[in-house]
Amino acid sequence: MSGIASFRLTGNLVDVWKKSIYPAEIFVENGIISAIRPAEQMSNHYILPGFIDSHVHIESSMLIPSEFARLAVVHGTVATVSDPHEIANVCGMKGVEYMIENGRKVPFKFNFGAPSCVPATVFETAGASINSDEIEQLMHRDEILYLSEMMNFPGVLHKDPEVMKKIAAAHASGKPVDGHAPGLRGEEARQYIEAGISTDHECFTLDEAVDKLVHGMKIIIREGSAAKNFEALIDLLEDHPAMVMFCSDDKHPDSLVEGHINQLCARAVAKGIDVFKVLRAACVNPVLHYHLPVGLLREGDAADFILVNDLEHFTVHQTYIDGRLVAESGQSFIPSVPSDTLYHFNCEPITPEDVKIRKHEYPDENGLIPVIEALDGQLITNKLQLKGKLQNDEWVSDTAGDLLKMVVVNRYHRAPVAKCFIKNFNFKTGAIASTVAHDSHNIVAVGANDESLVKAINLVISEKGGVSCVNGHEAKVLGLPVAGLMSAADGHLVAREYTAIDRMAKDLGSTLGAPFMTLSFMALLVIPHLKLSDKGLFDGDTFQLKFPFTADRF
Repeated sequence: MSGIASFRLTGNLVDVWKKSIYPAEIFVENGIISAIRPAEQMSNHYILPGFIDSHVHIESSMLIPSEFARLAVVHGTVATVSDPHEIANVCGMKGVEYMIENGRKVPFKFNFGAPSCVPATVFETAGASINSDEIEQLMHRDEILYLSEMMNFPGVLHKDPEVMKKIAAAHASGKPVDGHAPGLRGEEARQYIEAGISTDHECFTLDEAVDKLVHGMKIIIREGSAAKNFEALIDLLEDHPAMVMFCSDDKHPDSLVEGHINQLCARAVAKGIDVFKVLRAACVNPVLHYHLPVGLLREGDAADFILVNDLEHFTVHQTYIDGRLVAESGQSFIPSVPSDTLYHFNCEPITPEDVKIRKHEYPDENGLIPVIEALDGQLITNKLQLKGKLQNDEWVSDTAGDLLKMVVVNRYHRAPVAKCFIKNFNFKTGAIASTVAHDSHNIVAVGANDESLVKAINLVISEKGGVSCVNGHEAKVLGLPVAGLMSAADGHLVAREYTAIDRMAKDLGSTLGAPFMTLSFMALLVIPHLKLSDKGLFDGDTFQLKFPFTADRF
């Protein structure tokens, strides 16, 4: 990215290094800070380093990278540490290349990693695979700055050769390795960290985070659209300011319009945490850990900085990247850019017969059936045994008892539909479906009746990817033509359309804060305790299929 003509800017400079605030003039030449000089009077604005999202799947915003950037800069975000794991599971190396190339088209600092787990497990059907040889190729590229989250922690603990080769390739290139080890504690956590894995964004209790900190692991505090760990973990920042970063991980377009890392800064300061510690986590630590090409408000640095109105609310007045003004007073100056459509979809419409669960096809222990319990604000689930509802020798959704049918449809080739029951969606009628279903991104759906389930699923099939909601005769679908994960349309338009379909889903009776985001994680096998893949019900504690689903006609 090239800079612009020379200019100077006056404001109250927040020097995170010296922990001081003073009026200053910043001189920028060709995108670089050439000088910083004290000024005479305090200003109405504070100058800070730009915010960085330290772990995010851009795909979860439902926006291509260039559109994500347009929305993010309004909130002072100048860079991301981006894991293209989602599109890689659909399209492989072509997907990684797409993200890099599209991100290059706009003045924003995307920093991509090499997806370490494609596919995430052998217990699901993904659209592609990336092996250790391909990881080594990616590690030689300047655009790839780290090895993305190593979700296969059993493979690390058991020293699986392919897993260890991927980690070794990152170390040989001098690039860090991100972790993903929810609930891992004690000796197993120590072994995982000593394999050379340096971060984790999956901690959901303070004790777990401290246990990992003791062994030298950095903790990334996550606050996304579904997984919200800020309240549980923010106290870490008081005693460990050099070991903490902020991230969203997965953030839907409507919440990205509302705010980003700036919101976490405001919440942390409101809790009485020193502003310099907060800015260290939000701005500085990611640059130091990942060796990002992002300026930190020093002479000779790239002119990546923001002006905010105060140090309480962090409302962003201006955002500069490489000396270029990219946002001001809520308006983004990054233009929309043309994009190719990349997809991998080979799925025919289904019928009500496909989603039936006959009595003999599903585990039944004295009338008790296995049930996934979704938890609002968490990616983990509980595994329950509850009384199911039988009707004409079929297990059916029980809206009164909040046991709804959930299905996963293989989107890459024809296969039996996997089915189970889930609690806490609370739909009284209708259904929702999505091709955003971590990690393999098959079609996942939950509904109050089979007719609505089938209709919702066939809507996303007709779009070759998207999210849908059905309520009686009313139906909405938001098409996501790029890999079934993203739209290349204007980000604000996508956000408005998503807001409408999200509202419709909540009107079905759901009390979940983000029903579509929660649904997308119900097929995420690497997070305990019980999930559903296209191959069957999966026990995340034993890491094996608890109940593979097959059908006679296949």
